[in-house]
Amino acid sequence: MTTLPLSDDHVAPSDDYMGFVGVTTGSSSIMKVFPLWADILGLPTRTLVGHDLPMDATPSVYREMVERIRDDKHHRGALVTTHKMNVFAAASDLFDELDPFAVSCSEISSISKRGAKLIGRAKDPLTVDLALNDFLPADHFARTGAEVIILGAGGSGTALSWALSERADAPARITVTARTQDKLDHLREVHRQHGTPDDLIRYVVTPHATDADALVEAAPPGSVIANATGLGKDRPGSPLTDAVVFPERAWAWEFNYRGSLEFLHQAAAQRDRRALQVVDGWRYFIHGWSQVVADVFEIELTPDTVDRLAAAAESVR
Repeated sequence: MTTLPLSDDHVAPSDDYMGFVGVTTGSSSIMKVFPLWADILGLPTRTLVGHDLPMDATPSVYREMVERIRDDKHHRGALVTTHKMNVFAAASDLFDELDPFAVSCSEISSISKRGAKLIGRAKDPLTVDLALNDFLPADHFARTGAEVIILGAGGSGTALSWALSERADAPARITVTARTQDKLDHLREVHRQHGTPDDLIRYVVTPHATDADALVEAAPPGSVIANATGLGKDRPGSPLTDAVVFPERAWAWEFNYRGSLEFLHQAAAQRDRRALQVVDGWRYFIHGWSQVVADVFEIELTPDTVDRLAAAAESVR
């Protein structure tokens, strides 16, 4: 039986707080960052409470979590990571409003309240695009003819494929992988509803890491190789083997910034030999959290404010 830590000894009954739904929330830098951000943004609380759920939590556990967030007047809302798609699948009917991204992507990453209404939003298509623009030149794909390999068809992989399909400088082709066909079938339906061109996305089942290796090695120079699997954070490992050879001048993007980060280390080992650009998930983390905090507390973010938040976060990285 999973105990939901939605009201712990550090939160007095009269205190407002924000929640963080994840797997190992105590290890996240946001626990130290959030109070600093609260001061910068003038938030009504400096308290962030982690709600740790196992990756195999049952639908009833997700429903109980959402109901308790909804019914606790001191709970201002929450960021959801790892469990985004499961929260939608198990509890979407408990929300009064869902934004178009949440409905189309079948995920909820931001839980907020507006009066008596419970609101669910999917912020990842926006935040992943912001993070991508932080490091990738605006004309990269038009200039190089490069492609994108997205390893993983979960919430983050879906968001990246969505953002890329709307990008003015779109890649020549986007390949998305998954260990099983059902995840790709779901993603294909998301893209169909979105109106994504049929010839832009390639869906490939990769039951073994060597299958993913072959796709990466066949990608043209300058391609973006993104680890959106969660491997290296929530559980150890990489979607690739140590024998993989990255394309020359590729951008290796690890969506995570903490954990064992095997994919990041694999790319870093080839940085000089293959002229790679290796990027971790820190800016994705900054954008993801700042957008949800802004949603929960109904504040507007400017680029200058995000830079201030990033600088404060860097101090505890």
